[in-house]
Amino acid sequence: MSGGALALALGAAFLHAGWNVLLAGARDTEAATAGLLVYGVALLALPAVLTGGVSADALPFVAASAVLELVYFLLLARAYRDGELSVVYPVARGSAPVVVLGAGLVGLGGGVGVLAAVGVVLVAFGVILVAYRPGLGPYEGPKSGQLRRDLWFGLAIGVVIASYTLVDSEGVERADPIAYLALVVAPCALAYPFAVRRRPDLGLRSLATAAATFGAFLMVLAAFRLAPPAPVAAVRESSVVIAGFLAAAVLRERVTPTRMIGAVAVFAGIVAIAYS
Repeated sequence: MSGGALALALGAAFLHAGWNVLLAGARDTEAATAGLLVYGVALLALPAVLTGGVSADALPFVAASAVLELVYFLLLARAYRDGELSVVYPVARGSAPVVVLGAGLVGLGGGVGVLAAVGVVLVAFGVILVAYRPGLGPYEGPKSGQLRRDLWFGLAIGVVIASYTLVDSEGVERADPIAYLALVVAPCALAYPFAVRRRPDLGLRSLATAAATFGAFLMVLAAFRLAPPAPVAAVRESSVVIAGFLAAAVLRERVTPTRMIGAVAVFAGIVAIAYS
């Protein structure tokens, strides 16, 4: 993996963790998400026009992905409204590749390789550690209901991420990636404010969140041009660990050493699955 690809993948990881922190720290996460989507359409419009088109064959995938992305943003904003990023984020990012792996096995048949199996175990172990509270154990204590809520939101978001990943992997073969993404985001930007009954927050924070969101996507695309997908995807998922540190430093969440070890275990599991 070249130095340029590594820098791009790490940059994407920081941006991805960063925009989630910005969204989680917003005063109204749903209004901020609506603003993020509006700005996203504006930022993607010109590059989409300049870079290429979308074939008719890609439109069913665009439609399916738009629905899944809408569900993703609905769940994410709701999860961050009352929940902790240091739980929701690693569970969502860690469970998604496990679901993709399972879907691939069901669709293609065959067994699970050693690395993939190790990766699944590490992700599961990491999620348990994320949910662990020293002296009490998982799911115990006065905040157990909150913790269970964050875990369920994280798992639901992970399933949606896996679903649109599978759809998009087919869709981008039939369209320019930037044009494809712009068409996916546009209906989300229209539908989301009505779904949550919020006016989009079009402040500078929402603009920065949108720039980081779609900047991370473009940096990953650029990294894919310089290196194979597996190492790029693995480095990109270091965002799981970065988000933990940012949650403690910026959002003032109580991120215990156990929870950080869990985030590292999730990251290691994702790396193992990416290389399997």
